[in-house]
Amino acid sequence: MSVPAAREHIKSTVKDAADIVQVVGEYVELKRAGNRFTGLCPFHNEKTPSFTVNPQGQFFHCFGCGEHGDVFSFVMQYHHMDFPEALKTLAQKYGIEMAERQLSEAEQIQLRRREILYEANEAAAVAYQGCLRHPKLGKVARAYLEQRGVPAAIVDRYRLGFAPDPEQVGWSFLTDQLVAKGIPADDLEKAGLAVGKERGGHYDRFRSRIMFPIVDMTGRVAAFGGRILGEGKPKYMNSPESPIFEKGRLLFGLHQHREAIRKQRRSLVVEGNFDLILLAVHGIDNVVAPLGTALSSDHIHTLRGYGDEAVLLFDADAAGLKAAMRSIPFFLAEQVEGRVALLPDGHDPDSYVRAEGPAAIAALVEGARPLAEFAFDTLVREHGLTLAGKNKIAAELKGLIKESADPEQRALMVAHFSEKLGVSQGYFLSEQKAAQVLAAPHDSSSSPGPAHLPKQEKQLVDFLILYPEYMGELKKVGLDRIIQEPAAVRFISLLERAAGVASCQPEQLLEFTADEYERGYIVQLLMQVSPYEEGQKEEHARRMCDELVQWLFSVEHKRAVADLQEQINRAEGLGNTELLMDLIRQKQEIEQKRRGF
Repeated sequence: MSVPAAREHIKSTVKDAADIVQVVGEYVELKRAGNRFTGLCPFHNEKTPSFTVNPQGQFFHCFGCGEHGDVFSFVMQYHHMDFPEALKTLAQKYGIEMAERQLSEAEQIQLRRREILYEANEAAAVAYQGCLRHPKLGKVARAYLEQRGVPAAIVDRYRLGFAPDPEQVGWSFLTDQLVAKGIPADDLEKAGLAVGKERGGHYDRFRSRIMFPIVDMTGRVAAFGGRILGEGKPKYMNSPESPIFEKGRLLFGLHQHREAIRKQRRSLVVEGNFDLILLAVHGIDNVVAPLGTALSSDHIHTLRGYGDEAVLLFDADAAGLKAAMRSIPFFLAEQVEGRVALLPDGHDPDSYVRAEGPAAIAALVEGARPLAEFAFDTLVREHGLTLAGKNKIAAELKGLIKESADPEQRALMVAHFSEKLGVSQGYFLSEQKAAQVLAAPHDSSSSPGPAHLPKQEKQLVDFLILYPEYMGELKKVGLDRIIQEPAAVRFISLLERAAGVASCQPEQLLEFTADEYERGYIVQLLMQVSPYEEGQKEEHARRMCDELVQWLFSVEHKRAVADLQEQINRAEGLGNTELLMDLIRQKQEIEQKRRGF
């Protein structure tokens, strides 16, 4: 079997096995609506669900932003993967063996590079876990975890480990182990596990640290976070970014806590790994933590797929206030309900839950302040309500208002802040009106396509998209001669190309066009609910085909008669009796044939 054929075979096998409702449902809360499922789109901001999954066609489509595709498209877009990685991820999920020779050489190389990094991280996680359990090497680390109140069950659940002190094991303890296992030192450096020396060789990046494996949403170890034991800086250190790790996208704990977040429809965001671990110890497991960076727009976008709101559980010190304020524009832009719960002075989530218990955390979360209120009060404390202070507050609030993607939310914020500051709404609205003009949706009604075809031709194109197996029958009765509208001709050509290299399945048509308008039209058509039961569809298609055959005959007949009539008129004008009689005879034969049909 050739490489292209083998690749197509494994792709079809994986696609047949992967249930798009199950795959999408892991990241989007779906609700049944007839024979489809709907939910909030994970690819754009919305409050009213416009995202649809069609289990019959195994496709998704968002009527809000236009994103659409099959199960591979979803995995690629959601996880920012390329096709080979999405294919392998789904193959592994559904237990399908996939030989790398079935991919192109370039795809194999790219996939293998990423796989080596995942393999290196997994081997490192196992090694770190072994060090933590080691009677001698892990003694100090186990004592520290015990002193922090972290039980063995939590250690196992989060796969906590220990990077030992170089005074005990040397500076290349992990690097030597993994190189001995066949992982090149250069790949360990790319994974962020080893650091290259100027004069050659490598040493371990993580030393004397409690290790937290950072797991991506496929369940694989993408990076590590390490907390120093004893003196030393930095106190917390994360892996550098790599081809499999972006700090601004992953959240510590989300993979382990996604079901708890989905069940409670709320996520708690804390600043540190130990904050998350200690809250989990006390039964609070809808918690996530950013990875050594501020909460980003991508983080909040990801959380939106799991719950209705996110509560920032931050320290009340200057750093905590600054972190909360920095995140507000992202909440507004992503249209995620956000609130802020500030801990009492001198406490972080870890110390507070140990001192007061989980009920105190729950009370704090329930009393969390909406982002807008928190922002205003923070700015008032910072600038005061003098004339100069109000000017500074208003300038910063204008920036926040502009970030909101919801016009109604912007209007409410304008009304609320203007009342609070004692200024007219026009003070905020002048810039908003200009922004609304710039953000006005593009009118696509003039775009050429099947939607603008004459009714009968549109019906024919729609029929062929849904039932491409009837193409040959319609071509025999003059499809190519009769259909001349450019949009219809383009779609028929598309269908012919698809039928030439693949089985006649409507959804496969998407693989043969990159035009977003055409792809959107196809998916919207596939998403429509059929009024017919499964057993009636074939009968309906046959009846539709017969009607279209009759229509094609009728159009061809009318065109032939009109053409002959024009020739008859010319012959009559020229006084050519012989030609006139021959043309009249031809017209009569066509009419007789039509009546016979």
